[in-house]
Amino acid sequence: MRIARPTTQLDKVIEFYEVGLGLQKVGEFWGHNGYDGVMYGLPDNHVHLEFTSHVAGTPCPAPTKDNLLVYYLPDWNVISKVTSRLADMGYHEVEAENPYWQDSGITIEDPDGWRIVLFCSTGL
Repeated sequence: MRIARPTTQLDKVIEFYEVGLGLQKVGEFWGHNGYDGVMYGLPDNHVHLEFTSHVAGTPCPAPTKDNLLVYYLPDWNVISKVTSRLADMGYHEVEAENPYWQDSGITIEDPDGWRIVLFCSTGL
């Protein structure tokens, strides 16, 4: 399965998901019918998260604050490392729309304003 999303900030999105979150790039393409793109494997490469950008631009408003990509991480040590790395890059925690995500997770907006939750799979 692949989840695909356009962006007008492909370089920043690549940095956020690859460097900040530490996702593994599994593919990329450049100049294909006016599109550039990159795919990341989640987590066993059977599910891909794809970002594309068109040479003419692509309108891509962020959805509501409760549309989320949730990443289940094994413990708070991993979440702390990722959160710290993202904070060093200028991406800080935001308040979750739904308080459920505050209990065992950290919500952060990507460069396009789409929200991700780093959620502790073992709970508190």
